[in-house]
Amino acid sequence: MLKLIFWVAAIGSVYSYFIYPLILSFLPRKRTLPAAIGDNREVPANDTRPKLSLIITAHNEAKRIRDKLENTLKVEYEPLEIIVASDASADETDEIVREYAGRGVILSRTEDRLGKENAQKDAIAKASGDIVVFSDVATSIPPDALNALVRYFDNPTVGAVSSEDVFVSRDGGVVGEGAYVKYEMWLRKLESLRGGLVGLSGSFFAVRRELCQRWDIHSPSDFNSALNCAREGYVAVSAPDVLGHYQDVADSSKEYQRKLRTVIRGLTALARHPEVLNPTKFGLFSFQVFSHKLMRWAVPWFLIVLLVTTVALADEGALYRLALVLQFLFYGTVLVAHLSPSVQKRAFARIPYFFVQVNYAIAHATIQFLRGRRMTVWSPSQR
Repeated sequence: MLKLIFWVAAIGSVYSYFIYPLILSFLPRKRTLPAAIGDNREVPANDTRPKLSLIITAHNEAKRIRDKLENTLKVEYEPLEIIVASDASADETDEIVREYAGRGVILSRTEDRLGKENAQKDAIAKASGDIVVFSDVATSIPPDALNALVRYFDNPTVGAVSSEDVFVSRDGGVVGEGAYVKYEMWLRKLESLRGGLVGLSGSFFAVRRELCQRWDIHSPSDFNSALNCAREGYVAVSAPDVLGHYQDVADSSKEYQRKLRTVIRGLTALARHPEVLNPTKFGLFSFQVFSHKLMRWAVPWFLIVLLVTTVALADEGALYRLALVLQFLFYGTVLVAHLSPSVQKRAFARIPYFFVQVNYAIAHATIQFLRGRRMTVWSPSQR
């Protein structure tokens, strides 16, 4: 029995990260993604393109909102409507936004701070575009991004489009979270070509306006949008040529709280919409939610069971002794990295350290969620 538990825990520990993508890669593709815009591809005339409403969600972003608006105004797309959804900002954010009224920027302010999704909901009510684009203040959008993004909606089955995150560390390296982001973008592409994304990039994504009618302010908008697509017979896809650039957080101690908040909000969304796990209703999308979300959140518990059973089975054969040695080496590297900042910066240590940090946050968030903690309001991470 103990050996069976060991193997269940071992498979559960790697399922979401390795086995699930392998299964997806063997499933037939249901669609193709458009080729990247090249020098020989003409951009359609403005009068034949859908109008876009770009909603920037902000809370007390006086230090960064001007840079974000200048970046957005350089985006090469028409017709484009720009709306700033201010979630009851108490600093100079709203005043700065009003300075841009003459350049077409619209301020949508909520007087009561009820969270990011509530501010987005109010802004959606003011939007007039056929497609609604959402972006965070910290995300920089390349000038040609919306021209690339809108082409995905030429496919009538596509209901939402997610950008690809480009993580730029302050030292220019792409390791730790950057490597993790690259892995997530690869997994998103696999999902896009099958049952559709189960969650979009919350910092930069777009949705058909008619799919924004069911806007659950208590669920993350990136998951809510993917769910609305599945409900209405659409799919959400990832766009490899639509990039959103963002830096690591200015205060690394705040990164853990961001991860904690993300998981609690994800668990809340799944608890509010358990029907999404019904394969008779949602088909392959349901399998992907189970594999990508639920099994990912179960990893820390599988890891704990795996370590305990490996210790108990150490005298049962060379395989279990090897498994124990490998786990001790892995967690030993993480412990040394935690105690030594110089080791933590090394490439060989940063990925294991980030992996354990993420799973510790998942375990912590799960316990807090089960104790009744919920999060709707948010304080954007300073990057």
